[in-house]
Amino acid sequence: MLNIRLICVGKLKERFYAEAVAEYEKRLNTFCRLELIELPEERLGERPSAAEIEAALEKEAQQIEKKLLKDGKLICLCVEGEQLDSESFAGLLVRAENSGKPRISFVIGGSFGLASGLKAKADYRMSMSKMTFPHHLARVMLAEQIYRGFQIKEGTRYHK
Repeated sequence: MLNIRLICVGKLKERFYAEAVAEYEKRLNTFCRLELIELPEERLGERPSAAEIEAALEKEAQQIEKKLLKDGKLICLCVEGEQLDSESFAGLLVRAENSGKPRISFVIGGSFGLASGLKAKADYRMSMSKMTFPHHLARVMLAEQIYRGFQIKEGTRYHK
């Protein structure tokens, strides 16, 4: 069984996002071991400098690295990552499940994204879209795509 850890910077404050993620967590229970970890976003002033942003991202990266699954794949969600269709994403999950080390850590950064050093360590960088989404919505979208991936693997009608 695939062990998936969603490591997210920032706390879900809006109830509707939290409810949506909880629904997909419940649905995924039979397909994988899903663990959601929320890490605090570094606080920055109203108009932070590039150096302040980079320092905050580095602090967040240090916390993220402590939570990664050992011997697992690291997949960072970032705008410069590759876009996949749902079938290709399902294939990624299947390959990880059959790899002998069935562990994936998906990482979603906060408002300013992820540190470049963390992205460089990733086994894969993935983009949800060329459009910009709030990182809280990206969490819901990723949970849904993981569920959709397992539905594709199972051959159900959900994904159509």
